[in-house]
Amino acid sequence: MNTAIFGIFACLLYSASAGTQIAGLRREIPAKHLFVSISGFGAIIFHGLFIFQEIATQEGINLGILPMACLITLAISSILLISSLRRPVANLVIAIFPLAIIAILATLATKTDYIPRQHIAEGIVTHIVLSIIAYGLLAIAALQAVMLSFGDYELKHRKFGLVRHLPPLQTMESLLFELLWAGLIFLTLSIVSGFIFLDDIYNPGLIHHTSITMVAWIVFSILLWGRHQLGWRGATASRWTLSGFALLLLGYFGSKLVLEIILTNS
Repeated sequence: MNTAIFGIFACLLYSASAGTQIAGLRREIPAKHLFVSISGFGAIIFHGLFIFQEIATQEGINLGILPMACLITLAISSILLISSLRRPVANLVIAIFPLAIIAILATLATKTDYIPRQHIAEGIVTHIVLSIIAYGLLAIAALQAVMLSFGDYELKHRKFGLVRHLPPLQTMESLLFELLWAGLIFLTLSIVSGFIFLDDIYNPGLIHHTSITMVAWIVFSILLWGRHQLGWRGATASRWTLSGFALLLLGYFGSKLVLEIILTNS
């Protein structure tokens, strides 16, 4: 089957899942969690088939910025749906699934000058997998921080628009720190594996990425220390979470953008 067909099916199922969740929140239809989950998992299957063919090409392994963005959104969507089976995070599909759709459509529509690699060592594959899991967990944590901030704001100002659809703020806060701990563990493993397996980690492109990622690691570590020692919560926790995730995005996608697009076209 054509690669584009997999991508289109994934987009349609993501749209159906997110649209159903939105309609349930608006009370336009009764909540249909089973349909949201089934269509979401179907979208993930097609998304996986799509990105596999985009990355494993006849020319080699394509680790360009758009395929990797597409792969990361696949990881985030998968982690989110699995988490939603036992945690109250289903409403986050409203934000995550549109990002997955955008990544798929951008990958379909855009061609870059990136040259696929002919061979990737097992150690580098391990580093990539650990990095993607870390990004997925911390991305969901960042969205949870945004929702927590809105909920906290509405309670303080006695506005009850969004907060009516959210779990108790204490539950959201506990989930946020669970995600942060898990994300930091995988981010630590990713950084360590990078130093072990990447031979060219000190080249200009990778050193920029590594330095900013280390700063993000420090931000998340300080936040978790502050939670344990100083009782940080609410808006403070949200700001630190979003700052750390913004650094991760800058470190990875900023470096890829400079190396693959700006420097290539200059």
